[in-house]
Order: sequence, then structure tokens, then C-alpha cells
Amino acid sequence: MITLTVNRKVRALDVEGDMPLLWALRDVLDLTGTKYGCGVGSCGACTVLIDGRAVRSCTMPVSAATDQAITTIEGLADQGRLHPVQQAWIDAQAPQCGYCQSGQIMAAVALLGHTPQPSDEEIDAAMTNICRCGAYQEIRTAIHRAART
Repeated sequence: MITLTVNRKVRALDVEGDMPLLWALRDVLDLTGTKYGCGVGSCGACTVLIDGRAVRSCTMPVSAATDQAITTIEGLADQGRLHPVQQAWIDAQAPQCGYCQSGQIMAAVALLGHTPQPSDEEIDAAMTNICRCGAYQEIRTAIHRAART
């Protein structure tokens, strides 16, 4: 048994320790907002927060996530109210196809957690997730909007 704290809830999972955190979240806990993209940590579709840091969950063994606070896209909203980054995403019309958006949002939340007023250069350096639609300008706009809230 592996015990995780996911979205402020303690969960016990009967899984192998080397299972990628992504699959524990999606297949065992049914938190499907975190997406599978590449499986090698390159694209960022699987990004979650671990103790506030953006982490690519497809390459992290579930055993490495114990004793840490894991937040998925499902855990960002607070009592039905969207997180400021989620609201900024909507206001800036950042999503296009939407596939990468949960990972992008999680990476943006982590960025704003340690750089509350990022410059364009800081956003570009921190936001390494891939967007096939090329919505990078809209993503940058959304991050600046969220920084103002």
C-alpha cells in the first residue's frame, strides 16, 4: 500500500511503487484531468503540483510522491470557485484544442507561486510545456492576467 495526499485528501493505493504517478492518478484515483502526452516527461501534459512545484507525473514513480502534497487540475478550484489562473485562462481565451491546458495551467500556478509578477522572459523560460496549437501568446496573456489578481 502506498499513501498519497492528493487534492487535500489522504488516499491509500494498492499499487506497485514504480508505477508512474500519472497512471495512479488517472487509472486508480480516476483523476483524468491530468493527461498522458509523451510518457517521457517532455511535453508537460501530465504536469501536477507536488508541494507547489510543477512536476511531470509520467516519469515520477508513485513511491516518490509519498509524504508530499499532490495537486491535480481537479484540486485547484476552491469550494466551487475557479483558481485565478483557471479564470484567467477562460478570460484570455487561452485554450484551443484543450489537450495541454491542464498541464499548462498547473505549470503557470507553480510559476506564479514563486514569481508573482513574471516578465515575458520569465514566463517563456518557465513554461516548457508543449502546445500543439501554438497558443503560447494566449497562455502568456492568461498568466499576466492571473498575476494581476
